[in-house]
Amino acid sequence: MQIADPTQTLVVNEVKLLLDTLPLDAASVLELGCGKADKTRLLAESGRVREIVALEVDAIQHAKNLKIDDLPQVRFDRGGAEAIPLPDASVDLVLMFKSLHHVPLAQMDRALAEIARVLKPGGLAWISEPVYAGELNEVFKLFHDEKIVREAAFAALCRTVDGGVLQSRQQLFFNTRSHFADFAQFDQRMIQVTHSDHRLSPELYAQVRACFERYLGADGATFLNPQRVDLLAKAG
Repeated sequence: MQIADPTQTLVVNEVKLLLDTLPLDAASVLELGCGKADKTRLLAESGRVREIVALEVDAIQHAKNLKIDDLPQVRFDRGGAEAIPLPDASVDLVLMFKSLHHVPLAQMDRALAEIARVLKPGGLAWISEPVYAGELNEVFKLFHDEKIVREAAFAALCRTVDGGVLQSRQQLFFNTRSHFADFAQFDQRMIQVTHSDHRLSPELYAQVRACFERYLGADGATFLNPQRVDLLAKAG
């Protein structure tokens, strides 16, 4: 297993990649850290999965998700990966989009063990993580440097595979595209979030803004963000 592939140039929407890769038809799916449920919606509206349990640990975002009333095959619940409120061997697929590194360091191994517990034999876990590289990361790390937690998440994945808890089926490396019309939109989407408390001093805020605006053109700022997916399988 490798943490990054600097030679990878593929640019793709992750949900499209997932739809093309995973055996989704009539599957029962658990999504951990569903956030605003954007990917949850795309997956549900694909018409391929049987049901989705979408967990979110952020109470503010979870309350918003509970107001979604047009996705009958989705059940929103509050919880974290380290204590999944589902029975053993109850889901075909587990999806974790860029959230393993948000699990407390001491709980990452437990979270992966929980994923193995709720997967049916032969079930798959799609765990995507941002690679610590790229121009957007250069801006983001000024106020929220994730180098340590991203490396810890990868180390936890390696321990899980080396210990036989889950098997490494495949690694996928690709880039996603992020676009911001202006700094105000970057501020709203990346700084003013409910799951993290980013309190920037006026001096740091100005530094972040200046760094972001170096990438700003007439049509806004577009970034290519390197990503990794570890596709893991439960034996059987």
